[in-house]
Amino acid sequence: QVQLEESGGGLVQAGASLRLSCSVSGDIFMVNRMGWYRQAPGKQRELVATITNVGTTNYADSGEGRFTISRDNAMNTAMRAVYLQMNSLKPEDTAVYYCNSLGYDRSYRVFDNWGQGTQVTVSS
Repeated sequence: QVQLEESGGGLVQAGASLRLSCSVSGDIFMVNRMGWYRQAPGKQRELVATITNVGTTNYADSGEGRFTISRDNAMNTAMRAVYLQMNSLKPEDTAVYYCNSLGYDRSYRVFDNWGQGTQVTVSS
């Protein structure tokens, strides 16, 4: 079993910052990629940002320049946590933010797991 735990959501005013955190634990051999996705009411879940175990990042256009994804990064340690620093938040950033983790468990089976989601609400 692989579990993800998210934290850091909340209610903020436009222009404020929030930092989301996500940790992954359980029967893990390797985490290849972690990321953040979001789902606003009435909309499909969409990519926010991802980061690989070697630090390669990918951002959706909506967050480019405002959002920064990072990972726990002691040298030569496996990725087990990811963070999303969100600056200059806008009302359109309001959504439930979900953490995702992709990797292999100790039986070398692929896992592609999601957290329970954390609400981010940005008021105008």
